[in-house]
Amino acid sequence: MATSQRSAQPMRLLALYGLIIATVYCLIFFTGSHSATPKLGIDLQGGTRVTLTARTPDGKDPSQESLKQAQEIIERRVNGLGVSGSEVVIDGNNLVITVPGEDGSQARSLGQTARLFLRPVISARQGSVAQAAPAPAAGASGTTTPATAAPTTTAEPAPQNRPFPEEGPSSPTPTPAATTTAAPPTSTGHTSADAAAAEIQAAKAARQSTDVNALQATYATFQCPKHDPLAGNDDPKLPLITCSAEGTEVFILGPAFVDGQDIADASAVFNQQQTRYEVSLSFKSAAGDTWSKFTAQNVGQRAAFVLDSQVVSAPTIQGAIPAGSPTSITGNFTNAQATQLANTLKYGSLPLSFSSSEAETVSATLGISSLKAGLLAGLIGLIAVLIYCLFYYRLLGVLTALSLVLSGIVVYGMIVLLGRSIGFTLDLAGIAGLIIGIGMTADSFVVFFERIKDEMREGRSFRSAVPRGWARARRTILSGNGVTFLAAAVLYVLAVGQVRGFAFTLGLSVTLDTIVVFLVTSPLVHLASTSPFWAKPSVNGLGAVQQVARERRSLATTGAKEL
Repeated sequence: MATSQRSAQPMRLLALYGLIIATVYCLIFFTGSHSATPKLGIDLQGGTRVTLTARTPDGKDPSQESLKQAQEIIERRVNGLGVSGSEVVIDGNNLVITVPGEDGSQARSLGQTARLFLRPVISARQGSVAQAAPAPAAGASGTTTPATAAPTTTAEPAPQNRPFPEEGPSSPTPTPAATTTAAPPTSTGHTSADAAAAEIQAAKAARQSTDVNALQATYATFQCPKHDPLAGNDDPKLPLITCSAEGTEVFILGPAFVDGQDIADASAVFNQQQTRYEVSLSFKSAAGDTWSKFTAQNVGQRAAFVLDSQVVSAPTIQGAIPAGSPTSITGNFTNAQATQLANTLKYGSLPLSFSSSEAETVSATLGISSLKAGLLAGLIGLIAVLIYCLFYYRLLGVLTALSLVLSGIVVYGMIVLLGRSIGFTLDLAGIAGLIIGIGMTADSFVVFFERIKDEMREGRSFRSAVPRGWARARRTILSGNGVTFLAAAVLYVLAVGQVRGFAFTLGLSVTLDTIVVFLVTSPLVHLASTSPFWAKPSVNGLGAVQQVARERRSLATTGAKEL
């Protein structure tokens, strides 16, 4: 009866680990894309590298402080988009973004300045694009509604005109003016710093004039440029002539009344009733009060959400939005566009304006060669460890091999799930972390087996030495794994890029190592200790230890007789 009870607990622990494996692989095969392949990093699957060139209104070099701040914000945007294995590094006056995968559009969009302002729409008309229209990031027409049940608002793209608040009830008749377009690039593909500064100032003078006649004249013939020199550099205190994201509408906007920095939170949501994706915004208290008053005083008018000097949504207000209620930006969003916009707004404005000066595809050839060499070296090392364990611990080494296999199964499944759920990508540094983690698992086995040998040297049998050895070994195992996990956690917080991937996989594998030792290795050794076959010294390799114990007993008995 006692033996049956001793065997029941190890079996329950093994069953629990089996349940964990079953759960992980059920999630893999019965949810998502059903793919059991982990996502790979840029060094293994290739990707996109984008160089962002900073543009300052005065044409001077940006400060290192502002570059570092921009680097931190873009890194947060990368994490918010679920793009793992990416790097954002400072290279002179540029930021270089490296994103794994075939879709480089995410990398190209991460440099958005994301200066968001809410401006009143003074006038709107149909637009035309001077060159090719920019790729739409969001529909210009849309709605603005409370997230809770409240007055519904509907997009009204038809042209409407109303005067500046400070100018009275009528607007002057527009007269022809020169069209403002982006200056052509130089032969190298980049404008010089002085030319860029002059271009920005010229755009401000034409499109943000305080002279109503001049502003209306520019508005009458303004065509939407392919590359807007004013992007992210407009003055929020002045009126603005700009276009919608698709270039289908041209606007005159009043001075900003809410700054995007007063956004408390932003998230992409799916409106099931309207079957569309929206961006839900919540403002800080003061800005929320301002927005509530504006919607109450401007029912029937339009308000523009202006991102980097471009209108991403210009809805018509059909009812007041209560203070503190979330607001939805709606339009022709896809899920990716809504998520991108929400994360861009959520993680803050960049202190600099950037232009994408270079984008290139990175080949994975070198990484694949390194991967093959690394896996071959790891396989040789693993085989050597298993041969040593079999030679030194005999059939106990078989338990080591079985535990490592079961550990590898769960680690692989977790890597696949993490890639699917949070976008984690496995690169060479991450593989190095996994290999070190597997080494920690083997080290835990050695600690356990050596504690058993210590108990047997004191004269105990294999059966009685196992529970005593486990009681002593588990404290050492927990301490060692705890220190390694703490080091991995600190490295993950302080590091960036591939080093962070190394720290993540090391921490993951150490955590799973602890689970494997407690739920697999310990129960297997306990079951082996109750088996007459495993108790044989020729099988468990503990004959030499038992011989030492017999010699100690013999010496102790001889000494007692002599006394």
